[in-house]
Order: sequence, then C-alpha cells, then structure tokens
Amino acid sequence: MNATAEYAQEFVEVDGARIGIQVYPEPEGVPAAPVVVIWPAMGVRARYYRPFAAALRAAGLAVVVADLRGTGESTPRPSRACRYGYAELATDVGAVLAALKPRLDGRRTVLLGHSLGGQVALLHLALHGTDAVDGLALVAVGIPYWRSYPGTRRFGVLPYTQGIAATARLLGVWPGWGFGGRQARGVIRDWAHTARTGRFPRLDGVDAETAVRAVRTPVLAVSVDDDQYTPHGTMDALCAKLVAAPVTRERYRVAEAGAPLDHFTWVRAATPLAARVAAFTAGLPAR
Repeated sequence: MNATAEYAQEFVEVDGARIGIQVYPEPEGVPAAPVVVIWPAMGVRARYYRPFAAALRAAGLAVVVADLRGTGESTPRPSRACRYGYAELATDVGAVLAALKPRLDGRRTVLLGHSLGGQVALLHLALHGTDAVDGLALVAVGIPYWRSYPGTRRFGVLPYTQGIAATARLLGVWPGWGFGGRQARGVIRDWAHTARTGRFPRLDGVDAETAVRAVRTPVLAVSVDDDQYTPHGTMDALCAKLVAAPVTRERYRVAEAGAPLDHFTWVRAATPLAARVAAFTAGLPAR
C-alpha cells in the first residue's frame, strides 16, 4: 500500500506491455461497493486522480485507476520502436478488467474515462463487448474534430493537430512538446485522424466508427466549464455517435464546483461530480 496515495500499486501484463493500476481501499461501510475504473487523459499519470478517487470513495464507490500504456507506471516508454495506437489501448482496458474479474464479479462496474481515456474506454466497449461493464462515464471527453470547436478557434485546431501528427511521423515518436506528454506515433496518428475527419479510424480491420454506434451501454457524459481542450461542443459531437446507448448528458459548472474549472483542474474540485457518478451508478441495472 502506498502510504502517501493510500493505494496498492499492481500491474497487468498484456502483449509485452505492463499496465500499472492503482487499487484504492474499499469504501468504509459499503459491502460489495460498485467499482469505478478510471482511464486518464493523454500524458496524465494515474496518481493525478487521487483527489477524485477520494471523492468517489467518499460517495460509496470502490476505485481503481490505470496508467495508460506508456505513461506513469505503464510500459513501454514511447519510442521509435513503439507502434501501438488506439487498438492496443482499447485492448489494455480489457486486460485490466480481466485481471480485476475476481474482485468485480457480482458488482456494478463503471468505466470512467477522462479525455483520451474516455475514447479508449468507449472503443473497448465497441471492439470487445460490454459483458464486464455496466456503465460508461465520460468526463471532459470529446471528439477533437476541428469543426466541433467554437468560432474561429476551429481554424487553429486543424493545423495544430496535424502539425503534431507530422512531427510524430518525422521523429518516430511525439516528444511531448507542450502537449500530451511523450506518446507513441500510433496514438498520435489515430488522435489526429479523428481531429481531421471527425471519425474514429479503422482499428485491427474493424470499422470503429460503426462499432461505436452499436454500443448500448448506459453513458453519463459530463463536459466541464472552461475546458481548453474538449469544450462542450466536442462532447456533443461524441454523444451524437452514441445512437444506440442511453446517454445522460450533463455539464459540470464552475458554480457547482465552487472552484475554477478546466480540462485538468476539475479533478481537484470533484466532490459534486463524484456524487453525480455515484447516482448514475446506483441507477444502473443490478447484476
């Protein structure tokens, strides 16, 4: 148990990679509590979500936080030798759920994704099925399609995202210059494809765009005020793809949080948001 963060650090092996997961203690007084498995934003370490994990536990939820492949405690470190992209990240979600299965059986399980982590969690459900998952919570997630950004800002998003992709192709890896941390070029390639076209790329020969539209898992979709990377309209664009899923669409406002918000700082002012996640989880069909 990590004495500072109050979690147990564990690892899951998958296809030569090692995915780090932080398992928090069960919430007190809640036997067989529902479990929330958090998938972070691009380049953000799992330990950043400690305040949110504390808020979720206080709301009666068990919490596990994973490091995305290549970030934090997860390997491999992105380099020119790494070829993984969205398909592998989605597979990692399934590997973590499989490793947690003895603890999840009989309990409601919710995948909660932030930014890239939300896309990855959704793609896992689309590509690999939903048997182990009862709900999907998306916080500050959006399709980074340039046309979904407000006003003249959209005209800067396209060259910015495609410039990052071009740099990653040239160098064989994205060094993390001012955005997203160090990333494998495949991750940046798939992210830039979505930013350019508004559609998920084909992954392992599967039309991911069509697969996403077939997902039926209940979804809580929460965009955040003053989000510099995924403003409200980008979440709306993502929700428009979820034509088969029951979607609860909400906004997390500065007035409710009682603190400034943006793409990252909501994590430190998340007590009201944790209560929303708990209410969403409680409303899911019982196992």
